[in-house]
Amino acid sequence: MAKHMKKYIRLKGRIKTYLNFIIYLGILLCAVSAAVFLIDYRAGGIVTCFTVFYLAITLTLYFYNKPLIMNELISFATEYGQIQKKLLRELEIPYALLDDGGKVIWTNTAFEMVVHQPKGYNKSLTSLFPTLTRDRLPDDNGLDEAQYELRYEGSEYVVRFKRISLKEMAEHSDMIQAEGYNGYLIAMYLFDETALHIALQEVDDQSLAVGMVYLDNYDEALESVEEVRRSLLIALIDRKVNKYISGLDGIAKKLEKDKYLIILRKKAIAQLQENRFELLEEVKTVNIGNEMAVTISIGVGLDGLTYAQNYEFARNAIDLALGRGGDQAVIKNPESVTYYGGKSQKVEKNTRVKARVKAHALREIITTKDTVLVMGHRIPDADSFGATVGIYRIAQTLERKAHIVLNDAPASIQPLLDLFRHNPDYEEDMIIDSQRAIEIAGGNVVLVVVDVNKPSITECPDLLRFCKSVVVLDHHRAGNETIENATLSYVEPYASSACEMVSEILQYTYDNIKIRPEEADCMYSGIIIDTNNFVSKAGVRTFEAAAFLRRNGADVTRVRKLFREDANEYKAKADAVSQAEIYRQNFAISVCTSDDLPSPTIVGAQAANELLNIKGIKASFVLTDYQGKIYISARSIDEVNVQLIMERMGGGGHMSIAACQMEGTGVIEAIGVLKSTIDNMLETGEI
Repeated sequence: MAKHMKKYIRLKGRIKTYLNFIIYLGILLCAVSAAVFLIDYRAGGIVTCFTVFYLAITLTLYFYNKPLIMNELISFATEYGQIQKKLLRELEIPYALLDDGGKVIWTNTAFEMVVHQPKGYNKSLTSLFPTLTRDRLPDDNGLDEAQYELRYEGSEYVVRFKRISLKEMAEHSDMIQAEGYNGYLIAMYLFDETALHIALQEVDDQSLAVGMVYLDNYDEALESVEEVRRSLLIALIDRKVNKYISGLDGIAKKLEKDKYLIILRKKAIAQLQENRFELLEEVKTVNIGNEMAVTISIGVGLDGLTYAQNYEFARNAIDLALGRGGDQAVIKNPESVTYYGGKSQKVEKNTRVKARVKAHALREIITTKDTVLVMGHRIPDADSFGATVGIYRIAQTLERKAHIVLNDAPASIQPLLDLFRHNPDYEEDMIIDSQRAIEIAGGNVVLVVVDVNKPSITECPDLLRFCKSVVVLDHHRAGNETIENATLSYVEPYASSACEMVSEILQYTYDNIKIRPEEADCMYSGIIIDTNNFVSKAGVRTFEAAAFLRRNGADVTRVRKLFREDANEYKAKADAVSQAEIYRQNFAISVCTSDDLPSPTIVGAQAANELLNIKGIKASFVLTDYQGKIYISARSIDEVNVQLIMERMGGGGHMSIAACQMEGTGVIEAIGVLKSTIDNMLETGEI
């Protein structure tokens, strides 16, 4: 590179002008001599002689002194360059020069101390820092500067690169020029920000996080112990919570009989995450004869801009924890929500106080509107449709116009739809599509969403934006995606089905409310399907709801006839069960073919239920390829929380009943993802 530059070195600028001045002056004297000669030839002769003498002397001196001047300039430039080089060598910031290929050609002392290499190291930069490859350096494509973060030998640096054009460098020089040469160098700076990062991390670790701890089953646990020992149980729980939080250098303040406010450093939250919130399990060990173990829910908010925002995050987190069934911890920050725990079954509450309160609130909302729109989830099942029918009956009883939003109904609920189609007791516009619903939506319309709290899988997600008043009634555990700003939200994971919840609300909405046999059959069907004939998640209130529907005309035999299976569906279910793979001894995985089946996803869910009848199976998964998507139905009895597995794969549901959908993948790839997810969660102890 130096050889190329040497060929093109020329004087320029003021130095060149100064040295050429005597030549310019000689030319001027020649012109003056010619002018004088024209006026007076004798005077012109004298001036001409003087000009010749001047040119002889000055040209002799010019050609004699020019090499001396060049030598002096070069000597000065060399000494000046040596001073600059010394200053650069002793610069405290690590500095290096690279050629256009990324090879180190010069380093200063500070850089050599960082990389522990001697002076004259002439190898590729990638050999020192593997992450700094050639494609990350400035080049001829317009990238003149670049900056990256670098971690090296326990220190953290900011690396800056600057492209230096040799042609431009020569153009800005007063002494040299490099014509026709387009090479460049790359200047590299290392800024050590280790201390800054440590300080920032320390500040971040010391920032305060706000948390809330709720006792999930406070009343039920107290009822299971003798009255004289109840105060002891409360004291032991208080001691357990306070001791644990104090051990993390935090503060726990009891707000109510079953609620605590906790203040912790963010560093302590990291410890809680590391031990996966072992407080959840420690509280369960408190036992003084109580038949029911006490469980808690924890909600933590952190990384907010203010303490008030952290508190709001904590409130949202505890709501999510409770909405998912309790016995778990939720951490919420501006970017994400993280879940821990949630391995135990939700305990059913015997009291209906909450149902009564929600029923009265729903009645107040409906009576202030003119029209009620009701919708469930896409590809509705019997529970979703039955719940919409129940809300329709409430609206009709309160003398409000009501419509059920339903687009494409699967074959599984066609028998239920036939109960209302062409039925003179019901209006023709009882069931409408999404387009018609959007036209009706407005400020004087209330939208009731049942059996789903995830907006993206509702029958018409756009309808949520057009209706200002939204009510959510669901029994699925809440996930990251929820319907926000709902006027009324009633999410109870302990409920067996949405039809059970609506049946309870029906009894409190209007005194001596009467429902028709068709409606009772629909809602009874929903309970039957979601509980797998009262086998799964059926509690006391489930049977009470079923009894209410039976009293109002639901017929068990009629419902059973509605859900008799098609021969092809029965064979497909049998094939899925017979071809199941037993994975890691406890997980059954199978595939349900969708050929010639009107509702293959329903058959897949039924097959997953059947697989649980095999001894040793803790969870079952049936995959169905339908309409370009892979539908996974997951079922368990009590030992495995399939909701956590499905959430990891982008779905959700209950602890024992969950599902997910996968797009852009095949069945084989989906099975691979499922197995990998199970392996990872088993290794980390999440299931």
